[in-house]
Amino acid sequence: RITVENGTIEIANLCRSFAESGKENLTNAIQSTFELADFKVNISGDYPGCEPITTTKILTGLKNTYEKMFAETPKIQASHAGLECGILGSNYPNLEMISFGPTIRGAHSPDERVNISSTQKFWAYLIEILKNIPEK
Repeated sequence: RITVENGTIEIANLCRSFAESGKENLTNAIQSTFELADFKVNISGDYPGCEPITTTKILTGLKNTYEKMFAETPKIQASHAGLECGILGSNYPNLEMISFGPTIRGAHSPDERVNISSTQKFWAYLIEILKNIPEK
């Protein structure tokens, strides 16, 4: 977010990364760049990283359900979209979790939009997953 008011420019940026070191490196690079240009820099706020683990039982189960429902292999990829995974994972480090959803473009911007057919597919998939949650 960039605001210009009373001769002052304020730039707010949320740095995210799978790894804490990547986030720190990016934050340091941004800070150094602006300080070299004689800007005042204030670092605040933080979201923990969450490195993807691709060998979990939950991922295997959801992949199998997807293949049964749609007769195709799901596209599995790591994305910074799952901030909640970082927050939950930092508090519950042994919790298996997965972040998934419909196709969204331009998130958190005036151009944000969601693909309707992917939302319908996601909803059917979510219902099937919830019907088949194992006892333990």
